[in-house]
Amino acid sequence: MSAVRPPLTASPAASSPDVDISAAVAKNLRRLRAERDLTLDQLSEASGVSRAMLNQIETGKSVPTIATLWKVAAGLHLPFQQLIAVEAAPTSVVMRRSEAKVLANAEGTFSSRALFPFDGGPRTTEFYELVLAPGGAEHAEAHARGTAERLVVVSGRVIIEIAGERHELGERDAIGFQADVPHAYINADRAREALMYLVMTYADPVR
Repeated sequence: MSAVRPPLTASPAASSPDVDISAAVAKNLRRLRAERDLTLDQLSEASGVSRAMLNQIETGKSVPTIATLWKVAAGLHLPFQQLIAVEAAPTSVVMRRSEAKVLANAEGTFSSRALFPFDGGPRTTEFYELVLAPGGAEHAEAHARGTAERLVVVSGRVIIEIAGERHELGERDAIGFQADVPHAYINADRAREALMYLVMTYADPVR
């Protein structure tokens, strides 16, 4: 995945004032960096994201790409979702589709919706809904060492590339792989969107 990517945009479902992705990321990044006693320069070195970009994210002046968020999360050794989460700890959580916080690229070819709310406790697993537009693709850099993905195709036809290997999946096909290498999700159908569910597991508990 290249270092320069179009900015993320909020999907229509995430356009209401109480679902402000840039504000959530800015608040969480400031808090998490302070908890780890990291300077912007130190986080830049650990994540590979420039100091200027980190500063823009923290001040809410820039909404980062999905690729940038993955880099920052890896640099902080925490789950991707923790950067976009609004913390709450109710006994039960209903996640309405109409109220979802969805991350999408500027072209609208890829979107990701977290299906586990972040509760502030240690976690080794995350759950996502992924949508690829017809002919769309998303290329991901290697995640933290030991990270694994388990993905099932709900609808459509998807090609998963893992460090040079290609696997074509149809509806209800599933795949598991180590995600600490570069990988990509590609919609092989140019007429129909693809829907997938992804479970991501980490080698060690993260907060």
